[in-house]
Formats: sequence, C-alpha cells, structure tokens
Amino acid sequence: MNNDSANLNIAGSGKNGNKGLIAVLSVSLLLVFIIGAIVLTRNHNKSEEQTTTLENQKLELTSQLSQRDSIINEWLLAFNEIESDIRKITARENMLSMQSMNPEISSDKKQEILKEIQYIRDLIDQNKKKIASLNAQLRKSGVNIAGLQAQVDTLSATIAQRDNDISALRMELVNRDFEIGELHREVDTMKTTLADKELFISRQTDQMNKAYVVSGTYRDLKEKGLLDREGSILGLGGKESLQENSLRDDLFTEVDITETTTIPVNSKSAKLVTDHPLGSYELVKDASDMISYIEIKDPNSFWKISKYAVVEVR
Repeated sequence: MNNDSANLNIAGSGKNGNKGLIAVLSVSLLLVFIIGAIVLTRNHNKSEEQTTTLENQKLELTSQLSQRDSIINEWLLAFNEIESDIRKITARENMLSMQSMNPEISSDKKQEILKEIQYIRDLIDQNKKKIASLNAQLRKSGVNIAGLQAQVDTLSATIAQRDNDISALRMELVNRDFEIGELHREVDTMKTTLADKELFISRQTDQMNKAYVVSGTYRDLKEKGLLDREGSILGLGGKESLQENSLRDDLFTEVDITETTTIPVNSKSAKLVTDHPLGSYELVKDASDMISYIEIKDPNSFWKISKYAVVEVR
C-alpha cells in the first residue's frame, strides 16, 4: 500500500512538474513575442522617422534646386538684356565717333550728338543698376557659382569701359567747342587788328593823298596872309613870296591828289606861286585865249615838293 501511495505521489509530482515547465515556457515565449513586438515596433517607428527626415531633406533640396534654377534663369535673362544693351551702346558710340570726326559740325548736329550721348549715358546708368542688383541677389541667395560671378564681373567691366568711352567722346566735343571758340576769338582778334590796320592805312593814305589849293589875286592872297612882295617900294614892284609860316589849312580847299587832275583858273593870266616841277603841269587855254585851268599831268611829280598849290591870277 505504501508502494502504491509512493508511486501515486511520484506520478502526481511528475504531472505537476510538467505543468510548471509548460507554464514557464509559455511565459518565456510570451515575453519573447512581446519583446520582439516592441523591438519591431521601435524599429518600424525609427524607420518611419528616417523616411520622413529623408523626404523632408529631399523636398528641401528640391526646393533649393528649384530656387537656384529660378535665380539662374533670372540672371541669364538679365545677362541677355545687359549684353543687348551693350551692343546698342557700342553701335551708337561707333556712329557718334564717326560723326564727331567731321571737322565742321553744325550747331544742330552737335545738339543731336549731345542728345544721343545723354541717351547712352542713361542706358549705361540703367545697366549699372541692373548689375548692382545682380550682385546683391548673388550675395543674398548664398548660391556660389563662379561662372555667374565671373559673368557679372565681365559685364560690369564692359559697362565701365563704355562709360569711360562715352565720357571721353563728350569731353572731346567739349574740347573741340573750346578750341573752335578759341579759333573764333583769334579770328575775331585778327579781324579787329586787320580792321585797325586797314583803318590806319586808310587814314595814312588819305593823309598822304591830301593836298591844298587856293587861287586868287595878289590882294586876296595877301589879305589871307599867304603872299607878300619882297623888295617892293610902297607896295610896288618886288617879287611875290609865299608866307609859309602862315599856311593854314582852313585858307585852302582840300583836294585828293589821286582824283584832282585840274585846278580851275578862268583868268587871262595865272601863275603858280608854290614850287612845282616844270613838265608836271600845263596851263590850258580856251578858245578866247583865257586860261581855263591848270592841268596836272603828273600828280606824283606835281605834289612832290609841296602839298600846297597857290595860284595867283590877274
């Protein structure tokens, strides 16, 4: 009986032990499943986070690339506009250079050239502002593209050169105006000097061509203080002599020796009291044997000794 009880206890103990083991294994397996689920869940969440981060980075990069492409397109458009303006500026500058080479530029043409220069200067200023705006956008964008910066620098240098050229062209016109003004002033001065010289020569010539003529009886000439008789007694006899110290132009008639060829007489007798070379004049008579006039045949010789001609008539 005891053996049977012992066997029953051992059998019962074996059954209970199996049940405990199974329970332990079940719990362990459950824990494994739970831990595995937790690990899987964490890995899944981490993967989703990484995927989201990558997607965000991709979106950000795409946005940056799109922004960069947009900026580059804007710059290329601006470059094309500036280069087109530079071609216009160069063409207009060449045209103005050829026009300004004409030594005789009318006032209206000069005004047209100055207006064209001002138009070019305005176009240059506009492109300077465009280039400054490009530089500002380049710095602000943070996009570092050496080719774009080099292109901006090239355009900036080209515009600066065109600005210098057009300034030099305008200065050339200003200097030419100054030179022309100086030439005009010199010409005016020369004209004034020449006019003064011509006036002086004319006055000198007029003075050299002046001669003085007076005619009258001895009494008339004596009353004027022009004649006297040397060696006369009580006014009779003697030889007429010219009182040169009393020669006054207001007592004579002024004549031009280049135009005066005769001295009127209209008297039976006449003689020249002043000295005039023989052969330089002739007493011309009319039909009634009256001395009509004295003909001056050689003016230069006639007036050589004296510019005064005193004619005594009777």
